[in-house]
Amino acid sequence: KGIPLKNIKLLAGVPLIGWVLRAAMDAGVFHSVWVSTDHDEIEKVAKQFGARVHRRSPEVSQDSSTSLEAIREFLNHHHEVDIVGNIQATSPCLHPSDLIKVADLIQKEGFDSVFSVVRRHQFRWSEVKKGENKTTEPQNLNPAKRYRRQDWPGELYENGSFYFAKRHLIEKGYLQGGKMAYYEMRAEHSVDIDIDIDWPIAEQRVLSFGYFGKEPLKEVKLLVCSIDGCLTNGRIYVTEDQKEMVSYDYRDIVGIDLLKKRGIQVRLISERDCSKTLSAMQLGCVAKVSATNKLQVLEGWQKDMGLSWKEVAYLGNEESDVECLKKAGMSGVPADACAVAQKAAGYICKSNGGCGAVREFAEHIFLLLEKVNAARKQ
Repeated sequence: KGIPLKNIKLLAGVPLIGWVLRAAMDAGVFHSVWVSTDHDEIEKVAKQFGARVHRRSPEVSQDSSTSLEAIREFLNHHHEVDIVGNIQATSPCLHPSDLIKVADLIQKEGFDSVFSVVRRHQFRWSEVKKGENKTTEPQNLNPAKRYRRQDWPGELYENGSFYFAKRHLIEKGYLQGGKMAYYEMRAEHSVDIDIDIDWPIAEQRVLSFGYFGKEPLKEVKLLVCSIDGCLTNGRIYVTEDQKEMVSYDYRDIVGIDLLKKRGIQVRLISERDCSKTLSAMQLGCVAKVSATNKLQVLEGWQKDMGLSWKEVAYLGNEESDVECLKKAGMSGVPADACAVAQKAAGYICKSNGGCGAVREFAEHIFLLLEKVNAARKQ
């Protein structure tokens, strides 16, 4: 309730629910992945990420409704399901490796239910309510001999990331029961948006510790940007003497300069002949205009430079960019890109085309490169 339609709000360029759906799909342990919702927009995003949708009834879509009620309703419609992994959309740092290990605990080791926990090193004290004539007492420490963090194992707390349970437990009204086990998640992967409601902080956590796909990220060496609708807003102004004019955002020019300073080549592409416009902008970038087949051009550049697709980033906005977006290791679209381009992209900018989207995508690339460099140091 605190953030309207939070489950599909963009977090680091991906709808919040997209992070957990990507992990669930890539884990390869589920026969099917479903999103339970009563909202059309959430259904649309779920299907974009390959999930199937169960439309919840009004009875289990109230503010007071629980996840357990929604799961039980789902099972009433799907008698073929024996085990349910209930994954919360608000845990964007979930990784497929976590889900694979949990599935093994149930399928191979015979547990009836498994839930996620995180280890915390926090000292607890008893609560003293206003008006009570007593003092607080330590709950898990001796004040005369306080543990150092490295000398204390800490305590396990549920983090709400996921709850796996067999059907017979859920039908009895339990998500935890029978032969139980906990699965301890790494602290850096235990990001809960219900708690970390400061969105920029949550985005930094996800960029550092989130799951970005099966293949490891690599250093980006080439960014290819569609001119119309990305570098410009796609509008063409015609003067009385039939001269064309376009507008661009100076922030995007700064973004291109920053990319070049980081050693990343920037190349531009357009389906129309905009040579005069590019000449006037004086960007100093290799460009291909009148490109009838953008993918063919992109493949030529990639091969000539001897790059793997993981070293190529692409920013597009139209249906003609879709195949390029799918090929590139890092892909993005402006906020006002067409629906099929948004579906193909890994990152959706907050900015529209011609209004800072290139600069924003550049910043996204820099943040992900920090992740790459940090992994190398480890």
